[in-house]
Amino acid sequence: MEPDHYSRLNQYRTMWVLVFFDLPTETKTDRKAATKFRKELLDDGFTMFQFSIYLRFCASRENAEVHTKRVKRILPKQGKVGVMQITDKQFGMMEIFYGQKEIPKDTPGQQLVLF
Repeated sequence: MEPDHYSRLNQYRTMWVLVFFDLPTETKTDRKAATKFRKELLDDGFTMFQFSIYLRFCASRENAEVHTKRVKRILPKQGKVGVMQITDKQFGMMEIFYGQKEIPKDTPGQQLVLF
């Protein structure tokens, strides 16, 4: 069998959607809107990476587009929001540090797809 070049889930086909935001929190209404936005991201399957950076794994570019459109539908009236899509291969090249110590990369497990 060929190497994993044509696998349904490979590192160049699978995507990550990253949402970056800076929302106002001066008033109670601002805080409520920011909290609602974060909650809706979590409800859509996003995970908090940092307080204002959320990310979600998507099995395909088409699936990433679906979630990007959902983010656009829930945008708060004020604040700055960025949405970026990157491949799993690009995501895997990220270096993460806690203080000056690099956090070791997790060894990816076998990904299963259920239809």
